[in-house]
Amino acid sequence: MSFPIQKTDAEWQTLLQEKGAEPAAFQVTRHAATERPFTGKYEQFWADGSYHCVCCGAKLFDSHTKFDAGCGWPSFDQAVPGAITNIEDRSHGMVRVETVCSSCGAHLGHVFPDGPTDTGLRYCMNSASLDFQKSHQK
Repeated sequence: MSFPIQKTDAEWQTLLQEKGAEPAAFQVTRHAATERPFTGKYEQFWADGSYHCVCCGAKLFDSHTKFDAGCGWPSFDQAVPGAITNIEDRSHGMVRVETVCSSCGAHLGHVFPDGPTDTGLRYCMNSASLDFQKSHQK
C-alpha cells in the first residue's frame, strides 16, 4: 500500500529522534510493534486538544472522542474523517483491523467493533504513535 508521505526507515528514525519521540515510536509506527498495556503516556491523559500522528503530524483524533476502555491503551470512538486507513491484520492467529495513518502509513493500533458509544467503535491506539496538541482557547 502506498501513502502520500514516503521516507526510508533511516529517515523516519532521524525524524522521530529530532522530534524527541519516545524510544518505542519507531518500532511501533514503522514495524507494527505494540507497547505494553497501561504503560503509554496517553493511556490516562485527559487534556483538551487533538492527537496527531507522531511521524507526519496529521490530525487523527479530537480529545472529546477519547474514553477509558480499561484495556490499557488510549481509546477513541471516532477518528478524524479520512485520517485513518484500515487494513486486515491476520497476525498472531486472529483476524483484526489494523489502523494506520492515511498520510504516512504509520501503524497506530487496531479498531474493534465493541465501543460503548453510537459509533460502536473502539480505536485502540499506541501512545508511542501519537503526539498530543493542546487546544488553544481564544
